[in-house]
Amino acid sequence: MQRVRDHNPHGRRLHLPIVSANGAPASDGRKPPWLKVQLRSGPNYRDVQGIVREHGLHTVCEEAMCPNIHECWEEREATFLILGDRCTRRCGFCDVMTAKPDPVDAEEPHRIAQAVVAMGLRYVVLTGVARDDLEDGGARIWAEAIRAVKDAVPGCGVEVLPSDLKGGERDIATVLDAGPDVFAHNLETVRRLHPRIRPAFGYDRSLEVLRFAKRHRPGQVTKSNLIVGMGEGPEEIEQALADLAAAGCDIVTMGQYLQPTKLHLPVDRWVRPEEFAQHAEVGRSLGIAHVEAGPLVRSSYHAGRQLRRAMAARAQVVGGVGL
Repeated sequence: MQRVRDHNPHGRRLHLPIVSANGAPASDGRKPPWLKVQLRSGPNYRDVQGIVREHGLHTVCEEAMCPNIHECWEEREATFLILGDRCTRRCGFCDVMTAKPDPVDAEEPHRIAQAVVAMGLRYVVLTGVARDDLEDGGARIWAEAIRAVKDAVPGCGVEVLPSDLKGGERDIATVLDAGPDVFAHNLETVRRLHPRIRPAFGYDRSLEVLRFAKRHRPGQVTKSNLIVGMGEGPEEIEQALADLAAAGCDIVTMGQYLQPTKLHLPVDRWVRPEEFAQHAEVGRSLGIAHVEAGPLVRSSYHAGRQLRRAMAARAQVVGGVGL
């Protein structure tokens, strides 16, 4: 219970009641067999955990209770959470703490770069909390972190997943000008549910962030994520995919919502693997270069592999293959 209290110190309600799209009661919470995860805590897992602790860093793997943490850490993959572990916004599905943030740690980009070197990483994912308390939303730290990793490990790929930075084009440009290999911003849910589940964000503003990235830095690979099982219908998912395709998004990930605590949005339904496969096919038919969809898929899951597949698909289109 301590974790729940820490993440919701004032005991405020984190979600509005929600039922499935057909009006039936929400899921009873029991997970289907395809969501069972085998935990692996081998030497690499413990080594990565030790490096994260040694450098005083946060990872979204831990803060968001990712179901893939054991698999990824055993394969020496980790997603760093920058700008602290306290977010100024609250989304109904997210387990990252909502609270007044600590002061910005100017040395954090340097420590992340040191950790990347220690882990021997060739591809790094940086995500971060929303920092609406900062004039630039934390854009300066984002840019410094990108440059620090690239300086420490030449040739290392860097993927970033910032908030919308309140839609400020100057601040988004600051992040883009640092040269990330992938610029991601997550849509997360369908238009109808967005105001309820993600009240501090805007559906259209998130799409505009992705469009701006393409305008500001031609050739920039962009990426987004959708979480399903929160009350949306299949046709709404297809519309969200169409909206992302229209925004020029190159990579889309899609996974099952898992309720972090009883204070969070309840699971509406368990989406079967076959439905994920159907949505992936729809996304590809709309022109999205790579769609990674499955019950346990998360935005940063095998992110380097996602980029390689997207680039290969894009090269096929440019070369006239499969047109």
